[in-house]
Amino acid sequence: MQLLLFKTLWGHGGDLTAAVEQALAAGFYGIEGPVPSSGAEVNALQRLLEARGIGFIGEICTAGSYVPRRQATPDEHLLSLQQSLDFATFLQPRFCNVIAGCDAWPLARQVDFFRRALDLCDRAGVLCSFETHRSRSLFNPWVTVQILEQIPELQITCDFSHWVVVCERLLDNEWDSIEYVAERALHIHGRVGYDQGPQVPHPAATEYADALASHQRCWETIWQAQRRRGFIETTLTPEFGPDGYLHCLPFTGMPVADLWQINRWMGDTERAHFQRWLAA
Repeated sequence: MQLLLFKTLWGHGGDLTAAVEQALAAGFYGIEGPVPSSGAEVNALQRLLEARGIGFIGEICTAGSYVPRRQATPDEHLLSLQQSLDFATFLQPRFCNVIAGCDAWPLARQVDFFRRALDLCDRAGVLCSFETHRSRSLFNPWVTVQILEQIPELQITCDFSHWVVVCERLLDNEWDSIEYVAERALHIHGRVGYDQGPQVPHPAATEYADALASHQRCWETIWQAQRRRGFIETTLTPEFGPDGYLHCLPFTGMPVADLWQINRWMGDTERAHFQRWLAA
């Protein structure tokens, strides 16, 4: 099995060409970022991807940005999903990572929403993986398992840093949920959270070694499940980001670390981690 790394566009300050060049220089396989919302943007991105021979994972947020509009209905979420899928079909992404639904919905509404969402994805011919994300339907381990029990074909992007915050603890005591979700995991967002936040200041810091090791145990469980399922490639996006995630000094707002340096360190570390896991 081979590990393919993707550079997130979240927090990238330059243009798309610069992001692609950074990804290639770091040995990453591709980029992960929002599906464009206009034909002109789709055409520009398509030309760049083809010219540089680089992979693309599309990102779709339904009915809002990372946090949904609280009063948006499931139909409104599905409409925004359909609109993004219409543009995604022209790009032929490896898959789309979908940040979907709302944490406040009751379980029956969640299940109905995901069944309809999968139908839209199937009809569009776009493989979609749904992310474990705060404020969204898959915001904690227990609801996610309940949804998967009714829709086992749902594919999951595992960003366990969100669950660590929601649970206010590392996930080693929720191992039954981790193993269950691993059997449906398609993609990993490689960010390290801790009990009071979704992003440690720097994953190399020794004071957060336990958090890094806990996340790595979760990722190994995913790799094990994927290998049993016959995967020959697995994907991971180091996804440390800005917007309140990146720690900053009080009063000055100066970041405590460089975002791309953190994500590159995370990518290099997981590349080495994956090779150790393969050899074990």
